[in-house]
Amino acid sequence: MKLGLMLGYWTAGPEDPIDLVLEAERLGYDSVWTAEAYGSDAISPLCWIGARTSKIKLGTSVIQISARTPACLAMTAMTIDHLSHGRLILGLGVSGPQVVEGWYGQPFPRPLERTREYVAIVRQMLAREDYVRFQGKQYQLPYPGGMGIGKPLKLINQPLRPHVPIYLGAMGPKNIELAKEIADGWLPLYMSPYRMKEVYGDAVSNFPAGFEIPCPVMVVPGDDLSQCLFPVKMTLSFYIGGMGHKSKNFSKEQIARMGYAKEADVVQQLFLEGKRGEAIEAVPDALADEIALCGPWARIKDRLQAWHDTPVTTLVTMARDPAVLRRLAELVG
Repeated sequence: MKLGLMLGYWTAGPEDPIDLVLEAERLGYDSVWTAEAYGSDAISPLCWIGARTSKIKLGTSVIQISARTPACLAMTAMTIDHLSHGRLILGLGVSGPQVVEGWYGQPFPRPLERTREYVAIVRQMLAREDYVRFQGKQYQLPYPGGMGIGKPLKLINQPLRPHVPIYLGAMGPKNIELAKEIADGWLPLYMSPYRMKEVYGDAVSNFPAGFEIPCPVMVVPGDDLSQCLFPVKMTLSFYIGGMGHKSKNFSKEQIARMGYAKEADVVQQLFLEGKRGEAIEAVPDALADEIALCGPWARIKDRLQAWHDTPVTTLVTMARDPAVLRRLAELVG
């Protein structure tokens, strides 16, 4: 199992994560990952990081496909892949209806169909074997309306790699099956290594050869387990309660699949009522403990075995302490 570093969202301020990334690279971490929602984008920090590193892979976890046309993403991927000497990993996701329709002004329905077409177009553009023509239900190239003079084009530049790895962010079984079919990897969220089959069913079997599964895991060492679990519960309460509509929240649905449907209802209700502290407390300790590595280092070492027993290929560390990165590298290496 490889190690990765999750930086997540960039937050405005003086913080520059490059020292942490350079330490991860020195320790042999395989990849570093950025994210986006409706604030910082995932690409700009990767350019900043890529310019000052030489080996660590640069992953997006995830780019929202509604934020960019397939052509825009293909151009961006080609450029960064050249500049980083072939280190880019394109992690893509559909986000949710509140962000897609409220922020990007795009329709959300039929996300699997949209993802399938989007990936197909990006693949075709990066392969650069012919002028791009595509007639799907979600995307058409050339555009069939407008002035009527659009013509098929292809990238001016020759891509460094005609096949940049594409991973799909997915929580439900149907999305995981789609990732296995059309992508090079799957980016899970809130994964419990103790109940893979229970949550995902047959979707977590028969992965293609070379298929990658980088999974983000919060690592919070300390003597007091309850204190270590607190930041995990705080994050869970925000995603269960605030990242999505009350009637459509993919994070909440994922927690329900894990067997915590009633608890998720309570967390969401408290969060929406503005009772943030109570929402955090309502997150079950057992849930937070399942998806993270918390407590004394001896306990973390023991619980790492459960992750080794899963199909996960990269443990993507959610920690900002260089000492944590070093100790984890010792345990996993």
